[in-house]
Amino acid sequence: MSKKVCKVKQGLLLLCCMVAATGCKQAPPAQMETEYEVMTVSPADRMISSAYSATIRGRQDIDIYPQVSGTLTKVCVTEGQRVKNGQTLFIIDQVPYEAALQTAVANVESAKASLATAQLTYDSKEELYKENVISSFDLSTAKNSLLAAKAQLAQAKAQEVSARNNLSYTVVKSPADGVVGTLPYRVGALVSSALAQPLTTVSDNSDMYVYFSMTENQLLGLIRQYGSKEEALKNMPAIDLQLNDKSAYSERGQIESISGVIDRSTGTVSLRAVFPNKEGLLHSGGAGNVILPVQKTDALVIPQVATYEIQDKVYVFKVVDGKAQSAHVQVTRVNGGKEYIVDNGLQAGDRIVTEGVGLLREGTPIREKTTSEPVVTDNQTKEE
Repeated sequence: MSKKVCKVKQGLLLLCCMVAATGCKQAPPAQMETEYEVMTVSPADRMISSAYSATIRGRQDIDIYPQVSGTLTKVCVTEGQRVKNGQTLFIIDQVPYEAALQTAVANVESAKASLATAQLTYDSKEELYKENVISSFDLSTAKNSLLAAKAQLAQAKAQEVSARNNLSYTVVKSPADGVVGTLPYRVGALVSSALAQPLTTVSDNSDMYVYFSMTENQLLGLIRQYGSKEEALKNMPAIDLQLNDKSAYSERGQIESISGVIDRSTGTVSLRAVFPNKEGLLHSGGAGNVILPVQKTDALVIPQVATYEIQDKVYVFKVVDGKAQSAHVQVTRVNGGKEYIVDNGLQAGDRIVTEGVGLLREGTPIREKTTSEPVVTDNQTKEE
């Protein structure tokens, strides 16, 4: 009997210990609700930069073709050499043209002699006609011979001028200041005005023309911003140039002209900007990107961190009735991609989540972050 009592006592003791242990356990902490930063979309002014593909050309690129045919006897320049207006570039074999000039000069002298003879004959016939020695037919024949001799002299002089010009064309000179391009022909090559490739190209690269295009809508926006095309050319700020290696060109340029015709095939209009080239870094035929600043007023600007992308489409989470609601937006990147200008999808006054959007889901309850006020303890007193 005593053994049974002991077992009961042990069982009761074990049960009490279990109850006590259970009572000592703490209740699990309540899960904290996540708070999110939220902003109200409002209009703001931003200067945005748009990049346009561009081609670089010298202020004047002149293809040099010979005006007479012959064999190159001398190349007077080297590739990349800077030349002045009128400087000799090439010399073509002059021997046949010197001979042609000598022949033309001789023909002039011969024509002068023939004219003098015809003049004497006509004067003599005129005196004889006055004395009724010869008929009017003889006099008319002498007069016609005189006129023919004058015409032959004029023709001979024209041939002399042509021969002198052809001889001068054997010395090919630069028509402008600039830099010599490639030299595909060497001494001994047979050249003519019908060459498929020029002797060389002289490029005036003291200032460089940079050509780029923009769409019709972009042009209309530019004209509306400044009031007219003329005012845009007058008041547009300086533009930047990004070289083909993605480096920034040190000098700034200015837009000089806007084409008045829209290309039907591309729907774009051509613009021309001029950049100084004091250091000779820009070369005709190069490529780059024109960076054009455009002032955008009353734009809806949001931070990049407030967006997320799905299949190259940009979305934000709007706060609607305290819950997250995704919205597709069309944006323009500004400020190096740190900010977006919303072109479509949001309106002024909309509230969007600006942090942790990658973890949100449709319909997630949004609790906005609030700035906590400092707690005043019993030992602290408030200033009255």
